[in-house]
Amino acid sequence: MNRGGVYADLAARVSMSPFTQSCAEKLLFATAAFFVSIATSFLASAASAQLAPSATIRVIVPFAPAGSSDTLARLLQQPLQEELKHTVIVENRAGAGTNIGTSEVARANPDGTTLLLTSSAFVVNPGLYKTIPYDPFKDFAPIAALPVAPNIFAVKAGGGINSLADVVFRAKANPGKLNYASPGNGTTPQLTMELFKLKADLEITNIPFNGGGPATQALLTGTVDILSTALPGAQSQVQAGVMKGIALTTSARWPGLPDVPTFPESGFPDITLKTEHFLLAPTGTPQPVLDQVTKAILAVLARDDVKKRVTDLGYELVAGGPDVAKSAIAKEVPFFKDLIKDAKIPQVE
Repeated sequence: MNRGGVYADLAARVSMSPFTQSCAEKLLFATAAFFVSIATSFLASAASAQLAPSATIRVIVPFAPAGSSDTLARLLQQPLQEELKHTVIVENRAGAGTNIGTSEVARANPDGTTLLLTSSAFVVNPGLYKTIPYDPFKDFAPIAALPVAPNIFAVKAGGGINSLADVVFRAKANPGKLNYASPGNGTTPQLTMELFKLKADLEITNIPFNGGGPATQALLTGTVDILSTALPGAQSQVQAGVMKGIALTTSARWPGLPDVPTFPESGFPDITLKTEHFLLAPTGTPQPVLDQVTKAILAVLARDDVKKRVTDLGYELVAGGPDVAKSAIAKEVPFFKDLIKDAKIPQVE
């Protein structure tokens, strides 16, 4: 007997049996349904990774109103809203040297509806505070590097101080008597003054505020002797003659304030710190959402009307994507840690 032929015939009969056919059809349908389910899930996931059509985007500024970060956020608010086609609101969450607002964003739902627009304090605080409630590398996804603000020393017009030389003379004559307002501990205006004090061997007391706006008001009301702040929050008062600018952290004189000397030309070539700004999202925000916001903010900063407003207000035009922001943060966290240590600035509890 031909066993091969018998086995072939048996296999053919089994394969053609109604039961086997039914199982095969069921397996085929189940497999097809499985792949359709995967495809549907993938498409749904991709759709959900975009900002929801009705979503409102909150841009948290960890300072009080009227400082450089707040001014920049409000300058960009409407154009960004137009680019994203979503409602964009700016919320101030000042306090604890920006740590309150910054940590709020770190803990926010990572869906793209809560963003952080912050200053150099973000990269200074890890060195200035013994502990901070966020990790600048692990808790945030960089979106963009934004325009930069020079820092300025200013005094009240008619107050008797007219130059850095006057500050040095008065501080030497009465050590510890002069004071200055800063937008807060950890801001580059505060560090600019601390560097100046170190270089000139002076004692001048820091009075920290929760932003450039309150610090500027303190000077205008005569509460403090000197103001160290970012240029955008002070430029209009200096131009109006209400305040007198005595030094800028630029390499050349600022076009909007041609009468204000720079620190280098005043004998302090190493004092060139500026206030940088970053747009960040909580870690875990879907990459398509990050890309969507990055594309929108870079488009805003490329608009001629926005560039004019930015420079008119006292910012240096900077527009970089997430890689630029990430690189700056990685470089500046250790830089400021070393600077704070070298300047012997005590860490804040």
